[in-house]
Amino acid sequence: MTAKKKIKIETEPEETRYKDIVSEKSNSGEEKKDAAVDPLKEIQAELETAKQESKEMYDRFLRVSAEFENYKKRSVREMDDFRKYANQSLTKEMLAVVDNLERALNSSNGNSSNDKCMVDGVNMTLKEILKVFEKVNVKPIESVGQLFDPTFHQAMMQEETDEYPENTIITELQKGYMIHDRLLRPSMVVVAAPKVKTNDKKE
Repeated sequence: MTAKKKIKIETEPEETRYKDIVSEKSNSGEEKKDAAVDPLKEIQAELETAKQESKEMYDRFLRVSAEFENYKKRSVREMDDFRKYANQSLTKEMLAVVDNLERALNSSNGNSSNDKCMVDGVNMTLKEILKVFEKVNVKPIESVGQLFDPTFHQAMMQEETDEYPENTIITELQKGYMIHDRLLRPSMVVVAAPKVKTNDKKE
């Protein structure tokens, strides 16, 4: 007759099992809490990134808008300049014609009655050309009696005189012209210089 072996089944105390269950539930709650916090942080980070990108895009928009405004102003200014000075080359070529007509009138002096009709015709032609010049804002430069200015005058020679202060323009050899506020051709002039005393010449 065989002896029956007694199998001992160890069981945990009820108190220990209860603590384990509570601990598991507590850990599970913390994991759920952490899982709930992480998406919030992620959303906040995405929000900050979106704000930064929005600020950069706005700054870029302002720069592009400013550049476009500058471009519009520059285009308008260039168009105005084009309209102002479109006839500059043609007008400059016409100055030689005006010079020749003025020389013809100065040389005739109206002495011969036979040339009166021709002189009148030249005079009328000159006046018509000068009217066209006025329409495109081409004006002669006043030189005689003015102080020499290298911006508008070209000195061809100096003449010693006591009648005018030094560097005063006493003769105009060729008339200069402006187109709007731009120099079209400088005046060719003779400039006054102080007379050198005899003693200074000897020295």
